[in-house]
Amino acid sequence: MSTLVLDGVSRWFGNVVAVNGVSMSIGPGITGLLGPNGAGKTTLIALMSGFLSPSAGTATLDGAPLWRNTDVYRTLGLVPERELGFGYLTGRQLVRASAELHGLADPGAAAERALEVVEMTEPAARRIDTYSKGMRQRVKLASALVHDPAVLLLDEPFNGVDPRQRMHLMDLLRRMGAEGRTVLFSSHILEEVEQVARQIEVVVSGRHAASGDFGQIRRLMTDRPVQYVVVSDADRRLAAALVAEESVVGVALRARGGLDVSVADFGTFAVRLPRLAREHEVRIRELVPTDDSLESVFAYLVGGRP
Repeated sequence: MSTLVLDGVSRWFGNVVAVNGVSMSIGPGITGLLGPNGAGKTTLIALMSGFLSPSAGTATLDGAPLWRNTDVYRTLGLVPERELGFGYLTGRQLVRASAELHGLADPGAAAERALEVVEMTEPAARRIDTYSKGMRQRVKLASALVHDPAVLLLDEPFNGVDPRQRMHLMDLLRRMGAEGRTVLFSSHILEEVEQVARQIEVVVSGRHAASGDFGQIRRLMTDRPVQYVVVSDADRRLAAALVAEESVVGVALRARGGLDVSVADFGTFAVRLPRLAREHEVRIRELVPTDDSLESVFAYLVGGRP
């Protein structure tokens, strides 16, 4: 049972602050590191794997510093997002090389065990540059698992993977979490995290935005007001009707036509809007969500709440 701890960790590159004062504890089981692209997830994983030194704060594994501590690699495995640069090797050669670098007593047997775990035994004789994206992800995972680490870090492991391979990877992660390993994977897709992890750490713009089980994070996201633009043939009449609705937080006329509508309860609003339009003889021409991106959700979690 191993625990990764970040305590007030910051990392900057010149004048660019990639990670800003992040504190979190990652224990046994599966944890999802959720955030939009550019949020600092890859930098955090590099800090947790000892490949980057903190500019401030501390990053430890079971109390031992990660930076310049090669002993941590006996218990830590990393699956980076970047593509493998060893396309001329076979999958078996890559995984065996990893086993040899770890100084395992029987690197050949260890490589075969790892390849079997990720169901890559048969294609392992082929060169990596002939693999699909999903196969490359699996051979990277085998290379990270070859020394049977207690801690596994994966950076965007589902990127570019087809649905069948995604399900296989998800099953693997669930199994490793159930074995008591400390597994952390990053993603910018909420639904991916929901299917695998219960514990969620949310980051945005290099800051720690939220932490909790998936249900808590989902409630924070779905409870936030949602913004829409509604265009009709009678904007003022519709605005007067919407203001009286409990599901509507605010209504504002747009200068060039249409309404900005802030909605607290989308389900109720979706039912009531067509009924209101019919009751007040208003034709709805357009209904567009204006802040449905992950960036807007995370900004809300960080503190941009009305």
